[in-house]
Amino acid sequence: MRIYNGDPGLRLDRRGLIAVLRCLDSHAPAILGRASRIAPRPSPSDLQPSPISHRLSPLARLPSTITHHPSAIAPRLPAPPAIAPGELSLAFLTPTGLARLHVTFLGDPSVTDVITFNGTPDSSQAGEICVAAGAAAAFAARRGRGFAEELTLYLVHGWLHLAGHDDRTPAQKRRMRAAEARAMALLQAHRLIPRFTLAG
Repeated sequence: MRIYNGDPGLRLDRRGLIAVLRCLDSHAPAILGRASRIAPRPSPSDLQPSPISHRLSPLARLPSTITHHPSAIAPRLPAPPAIAPGELSLAFLTPTGLARLHVTFLGDPSVTDVITFNGTPDSSQAGEICVAAGAAAAFAARRGRGFAEELTLYLVHGWLHLAGHDDRTPAQKRRMRAAEARAMALLQAHRLIPRFTLAG
């Protein structure tokens, strides 16, 4: 796993991040739901390049701390891994930084809070989850939620995208929200919400 912090006010709980991903991987069948109709993984021709690690940040030069391989994390599970094996990148950006990615790589100038890029088999990448910490803080404040919980939800959302979920249609959104709720309940039950803080 590679972790890039591009928000100067954000303090990350790196061990907590690793624990979250391990928990999601090891409980993937329960989180994804037996009845869920997950979209198939895209073919290599459909995959987008991973922008943070290759073009916009020093992330690619950071040493790798974990290679994301769900079957190695949870060998007891007979089910195939939810996310393709390989290196997983997490990028925490300012809302402005994430907006630049949104317009540059997806051609969409609207504000967003999470962008997920699928990995490419030839590069041994599981994928990349990019989140805006400031967006999580603003939404959490408006809804009376904790910042750390909201930012963790954004990571869960990105993980679900890498696992094949989508949220373009109302039916897909309902399935995504149900899977998010299962994942967050699991993380809360295991007391695995990382200690994130955002200054200023």
